[in-house]
Amino acid sequence: MKDMSKIAIVTLIVGFIIIILTMSLFIELAGDVLEEEKFFADRIFQENIVFAEETWIHQMMEVVTEAGSVIFLTIASVILAVYLFFAKKSKWYSLFFSINMVGISLLTQVLKVIFERERPELIAQYGGTGFSFPSGHSTGSIAFYGFIMYLLWKKVSAKWLKWLSVLFFACLAIVIAFSRVVLGVHFFTDIVAGMSLGLAWLITCMIALEFFLWRGRKKRNS
Repeated sequence: MKDMSKIAIVTLIVGFIIIILTMSLFIELAGDVLEEEKFFADRIFQENIVFAEETWIHQMMEVVTEAGSVIFLTIASVILAVYLFFAKKSKWYSLFFSINMVGISLLTQVLKVIFERERPELIAQYGGTGFSFPSGHSTGSIAFYGFIMYLLWKKVSAKWLKWLSVLFFACLAIVIAFSRVVLGVHFFTDIVAGMSLGLAWLITCMIALEFFLWRGRKKRNS
């Protein structure tokens, strides 16, 4: 820790704080779901955000939600993992990206089985099958696009392009999550829990990755 910069230490502390806050939110929602609580927010969003199929918002969300589907994220993850393995000087990027994606997928599926929360509506067309809590589109999108944001932040030199890219992927991940409510296949609390879990897992993987990169640099310089 002594040879770490102040910025690195502050970033590490902020990362742990975010993990604690997001996991606290997830645990709070998870406890209420286990007790079969009815959420006021779920009712409000179901009444005001779920649009009919003929509306342009619904049709747009049909397209957007595919960017968080299992098939798309699986193919995109394999491509990115292979690219990182061959293109980066350190193979840690590919390894921890793979851990990030495989881990969040397994974690999401296990939690779905544990909570067994029924969906508002089962619609296979939009991937709306199986249990509802937490939202797999939300966890997967936060983990995948969040890691892309991390890579862009580290590698893009132009500040305007860095901020624009990060903002774009952040908005995309959030819109994908909310598309699940608009399409009527998830409750609002499903996506909040999914985003919280996905962010906590993402930051955990990023901290672990940065640790191994830092340790590698320390060994080379010693």
